Amino acid sequence: MDHGGGPKKSQKKQRKQDQWRGERPRDIFEKVWSARDSFGERTRRLPLTAFARPLPQLDSLPESKQQEIQRALHLFSFGQTMPRTLQQAARRAYEFWHTQPVPKLGETAMGRGQITAGEASAREEPYSLPRGFSWDTLELSRPSVMQELRTLLNENYTEDDDNTVAPDLSVDYLQWVLQPPNWLAQWHCGVRVESNKKLVGFIAAVPADVHVYDTVKRMAQIKFLCVHKKLRLKRMTPVLIRELARRVRRQGVGQAAYTASVVLPTPLSSCRLHHRPLNLRKLLEVQYPGIRGDMPPQRALKFYRLPENTKTAGLRPMTKDHIERVRRLLQANLSKFHLKAGWSREEVAHWLLPREDVIDTYVVEADDGALTGVVSFYGISSKVLNHRLHGSVRAAHLFYATSAAGGDLVQLAEDALVLLKSKGFDIVIAADVMDNNRFLEQLKFSFSGKWLHYYLYNWRCPTLISEPVTLGLILKFKKDSRTILSRACNTWLNIKIQLTILST
Repeated sequence: MDHGGGPKKSQKKQRKQDQWRGERPRDIFEKVWSARDSFGERTRRLPLTAFARPLPQLDSLPESKQQEIQRALHLFSFGQTMPRTLQQAARRAYEFWHTQPVPKLGETAMGRGQITAGEASAREEPYSLPRGFSWDTLELSRPSVMQELRTLLNENYTEDDDNTVAPDLSVDYLQWVLQPPNWLAQWHCGVRVESNKKLVGFIAAVPADVHVYDTVKRMAQIKFLCVHKKLRLKRMTPVLIRELARRVRRQGVGQAAYTASVVLPTPLSSCRLHHRPLNLRKLLEVQYPGIRGDMPPQRALKFYRLPENTKTAGLRPMTKDHIERVRRLLQANLSKFHLKAGWSREEVAHWLLPREDVIDTYVVEADDGALTGVVSFYGISSKVLNHRLHGSVRAAHLFYATSAAGGDLVQLAEDALVLLKSKGFDIVIAADVMDNNRFLEQLKFSFSGKWLHYYLYNWRCPTLISEPVTLGLILKFKKDSRTILSRACNTWLNIKIQLTILST
């Protein structure tokens, strides 16, 4: 019995919901056979050896096609990638890291202090690179060199696991990250091809005063580690790490701090990354990683709706007049944490003063001039891969959010979301560190499925993980892994078919 045209109405409703979603992940065999069908009966009879290894014609293909093959190979090997849980890490050998001054996995820290007195024995000569490559200290003050670095990072630094977006780092962003007060050119370490001088590798660090429990150490804070996709089988990463460590020790600095999304020996602390949509329709249309269209469109829009205007009195952009007051407010708030950066007045100015399309900082200033809150975000754009409508996604990353005693941190964070939406950002990303848990759930942030781990090089101390068992939840791929493998098979099969046709 039809109550008001139920079937037709439900079909119409389903079509509206489907407009927000991309193509469903088909069964892997269905996608493979569909790809074979698209090339006709001749390609159905391809021998199995056609999938065993690339053909000699590979080098004659355009650069973009070679990169597509590299991407497919990377997706095929996702099961052998670096471990993302402590359980996976326990089964890995870590030959390189066992030669480095870092705590071993499962080791209980006895006391606090450096593991080796490395700065006293730093070698003078650089480490050897594979034949045909040479070291280069990058002069980032030269626009041409900065553009080379930007190209290397944007084409090779990282892509999301679902192969839908890739970073689009700007020159202004790179200057902000790599040239803070007291930066050293020697710590911007590049690798070039000797024959054509092309930049194919990069590792960098900047100096920072890091507080670990009651100790303050001058450390190298690692910012980037990137190797060209075509060279990742040449084992360049360990050489890059060793060379940067040598250069850091030559400056009398024996420790380093760094983060990674994978588990290495041994995390000092770990946090979960959360995200909050600002432009939900766009994120669903580009299939942004971790964003799912589980709710009907109108309900989702209502769920994530934000006020039109901010509500916090005295909220305004940070200026140079606020630098010292911001520094004091941050110091007071960060004093309760065991791992933190210590910033001078110059560093506060560099890291927090607003820069267009790089960093936004807002303060809450009372009538008497006292600051009762600070919130800051830095922006990173990503290129959307293979989408006919959208070319980029703008993500705002929460940097610092704090309020004085009695301040409303939740309202301050919500006002920041309102401001970011008005600036054209599509999504906000925040870690559950510091006081962020006070507002993440209330403001409808959700766990992205990704973790970030904190590490110290050549420093031993008790871990800051109160519940280590929760690390077992890191990145459990279920539905996503099938999608990744399906895309890989489709991409790789199409490429192999084209190469086989070329060879006949």
